Amino acid sequence: MNQKVNIAVIILAAGSSSRMGFPKQLLPYQGSTLLNNTIEIAIASVCKPIIVVLGANEDKISCNIDQSCVSVIKNKNWSFGMGSSISLGIKSLLNYPKTIKAAVICVCDQPFLTTEIINNLVFSYQTTEKPIIVCTYAETFGVPVLFDSEFFLELVSLKGKGGAKKLIKQHKKDVFFIPFPQGIIDIDTPEDYQQLT
Repeated sequence: MNQKVNIAVIILAAGSSSRMGFPKQLLPYQGSTLLNNTIEIAIASVCKPIIVVLGANEDKISCNIDQSCVSVIKNKNWSFGMGSSISLGIKSLLNYPKTIKAAVICVCDQPFLTTEIINNLVFSYQTTEKPIIVCTYAETFGVPVLFDSEFFLELVSLKGKGGAKKLIKQHKKDVFFIPFPQGIIDIDTPEDYQQLT
């Protein structure tokens, strides 16, 4: 599965990191930053294109990203929540010159995300023929998640803080779950980051 497929990755990185008190996108991690580490993982996957959605602190963050391999878009409405960033990311794919078959939605603060997890979402999508592939952890489910393009218009209409969870629940019969136990770990507070480092 080395060949790039026309499945996009959208990395959500628009939040203000209010509980961190510092843009967590720029926190040092693995010789890079949390966000750049996520970008490198996405670039190494079978997916293309890679879209990064910024919002709060966009000026500080964008100058730390190598934009030769990713498209960076700014969500002016980032304060409305994750739904607005997903909507904007999907909208950008609708204008993409090539037809995009599906999109993987990731966040930038899951430090244990790997290229293998993203590729496994794609592999499961291709082999199960289920249009939604979702990661499970700690008796719940969430990102990263893959949506077939048949759901793009519903994703574009998302609003608010809830993200795409409601949509997944509405279409449960269309979902295939894959395990990502370490997906439960995300970095929201200085204490989370201290435990990581």
